[in-house]
Amino acid sequence: MHKMKRKVYYRYNPQTLTYERIYPSMKDKFFTVFRHLISGIIVGIGALVAFVYFFGTPWGEAQKKENLLMRTQYEVLSKRLNEASRVLGDIQQRDDNLYRAIFHADPIPQSIRNSGVGTPGRYDHLMELPSPDLIIQTTKKMDYISKQLYIQSNSFDDVLDMAKSQKDRLKHIPAIQPVSDKFLRHMASGYGVRIDPIYGTARFHQGMDFAANIGTPVYATGDGTVTLADWKQGYGKCIMIDHGYGYETLYAHLNEYKVRAGQKVTRGEMIGEVGNTGKSTGPHLHYEVHVRGQADNPAKYYFMDLTPEEYDKMLQIAANHGQVMD
Repeated sequence: MHKMKRKVYYRYNPQTLTYERIYPSMKDKFFTVFRHLISGIIVGIGALVAFVYFFGTPWGEAQKKENLLMRTQYEVLSKRLNEASRVLGDIQQRDDNLYRAIFHADPIPQSIRNSGVGTPGRYDHLMELPSPDLIIQTTKKMDYISKQLYIQSNSFDDVLDMAKSQKDRLKHIPAIQPVSDKFLRHMASGYGVRIDPIYGTARFHQGMDFAANIGTPVYATGDGTVTLADWKQGYGKCIMIDHGYGYETLYAHLNEYKVRAGQKVTRGEMIGEVGNTGKSTGPHLHYEVHVRGQADNPAKYYFMDLTPEEYDKMLQIAANHGQVMD
């Protein structure tokens, strides 16, 4: 086997005019070896960088695949959250316009439903992740839906409580005519814009007028507590009943009271007599229904007293634009 010869170095000596052999020191040997080692490392690193640049690394490719998979999963999750948000929106619409409306409850304020989530900087820590915009957007959707579900859950708890108390509530809602059909001469006027009998001008009539003889019984239209049994300007002798649940009724132009303020009454109980007191042009009962402080059409509250045919006829009568009696 051929043995590789070591290199031999000489140096010319001008004094002796001869070449003298040079024997390197340990320091020179060390630096020589070190120089070759560094050169090898640099060449190796250069080759590795070139390889990675053109072909990539196994772990780098794995990381790319993992990032791509994660992004795909977040995109699918984002689409599913959009669908869940749409379904939740439908439920919210039904809650406000159907479930709560059945019990005459106010809808959930939009200021509550649309309120934001979290505080500024809540998602800053997600900026360090791959595809941060997608991840932050999806996380915000999840937080928003979670909050909406919490609000909706509380609303359904309220609706459930209202449903449990519905039996008692039904006793208090005005639901019959204040004057029985057998005593009525005619329905003088209904709810809406009518002609004032004294001034002859159009004005809004907040109740319904039942024409009947003086002394005709007047009945409470729902359970409640009498809050007024006294003279009221323009209404003459007047009774007001607080039925709870936001309902209140008024009975005006009476001839006599059969109840006093503070007294508990039940639906169908006689509370007074038809009269002709106050601003009135003839014997009749002026009847009003108020819901949360606002006058409502009394014709909507006779459903326990009339057949469907009678109720339809009542609505037609209530819609007339004839002259009122007060």
